[in-house]
Amino acid sequence: MNTTGFYWHERCFWHDQGAIGVFSAPGEFLQPQAASESPESKRRLKNILEVSGLIDELHVAKPPAASLDDLLRFHTPRYLEALQAGDQALGGNGGDCAPFMPGSWAAARQSAGLAIAAVEAVALGQVNNAYALCRPPGHHAEADQGRGFCLLGNIPVAVMRVRALGQAKRVAILDWDVHHGNGQQAAFYAEPDVLTVSVHQAANYPLETGHFAEQGEGAGVGANLNLPLPPGCGLGAYEYAMETLILPALKAFAPDLIAVACGYDACAKDPLGKMLLNSAAFARMTAQLKALAERCCAGKLVFVHEGGYSEGYVPLCGHAVIQTLAGSALGVPDPQNDEIAAWGYQALQPHQQVLIDGWRQQWESMHDTAL
Repeated sequence: MNTTGFYWHERCFWHDQGAIGVFSAPGEFLQPQAASESPESKRRLKNILEVSGLIDELHVAKPPAASLDDLLRFHTPRYLEALQAGDQALGGNGGDCAPFMPGSWAAARQSAGLAIAAVEAVALGQVNNAYALCRPPGHHAEADQGRGFCLLGNIPVAVMRVRALGQAKRVAILDWDVHHGNGQQAAFYAEPDVLTVSVHQAANYPLETGHFAEQGEGAGVGANLNLPLPPGCGLGAYEYAMETLILPALKAFAPDLIAVACGYDACAKDPLGKMLLNSAAFARMTAQLKALAERCCAGKLVFVHEGGYSEGYVPLCGHAVIQTLAGSALGVPDPQNDEIAAWGYQALQPHQQVLIDGWRQQWESMHDTAL
């Protein structure tokens, strides 16, 4: 019987970045507004699981916060001390576009704890697969600074822990948030036994990372794959990228476990991205990964919630993902799904295919294999 773990905690929803709206800091002529990375999209996702009844089919857990020992596998002591000091004062900024208020340190540790629990439960076979409803997100956080709304590296912390404990050796991380997964890339850039893959909107955030040419260093050369898609990519481009490059690369790596940095800001309704996906696209990609995981790593698949800033549409996308993970018949209607699918330029465009084909050829050449 398929068992899907669902990890969440109200503490995560209490993280506060201040009234910054879509910006990284307040300004003289910026009327105060709730931050884009607000708790509402996540709380609404949890609520729709309750209302549909899907949550009753899941193994629900509220695990403890991450320990300092676990955080220190990835983050520097100086950075963690700065976060704690800011939390005890009036708040601060973790680094680049990562503001926080008092109480955020507890929320960030709780968020990392959700990822740790989900990854460990799947690695140990306690559940078949899992979804961690993390907040603050983590895929931009680096060892010595927070970035892009992220304070702690939820996935790097969790993956480093299971590897240190011998619960998994080879781990593949796929990040489909619309922004580049620079945090995972930096964490494992020289590590040959962790494959990091990021499919994202080119040169959105961070501006300086996410290029295809960034393929690892030292022993890790060839274990980092970036697909910086041009703005405006829709169903056809993502399907083509998954089928021709991402899934074959994951399969060839032969991981013990697959972790997904699951952002929903590539959806057509997101204010911080310029892609065109609907909820069915996220369900389809989840089904593809679930099938691949069943073939290559006994179904060990973990989703960790990242970005996604449409308070109305994220819950529909998230429900579709979790329903697919759980193999449940309990769906909810998406009134925008078919309309989005009918929009212009949803089909694979020639310039998109040229890019993806070129990346595939270069990846095959580097690895001396046909995907």
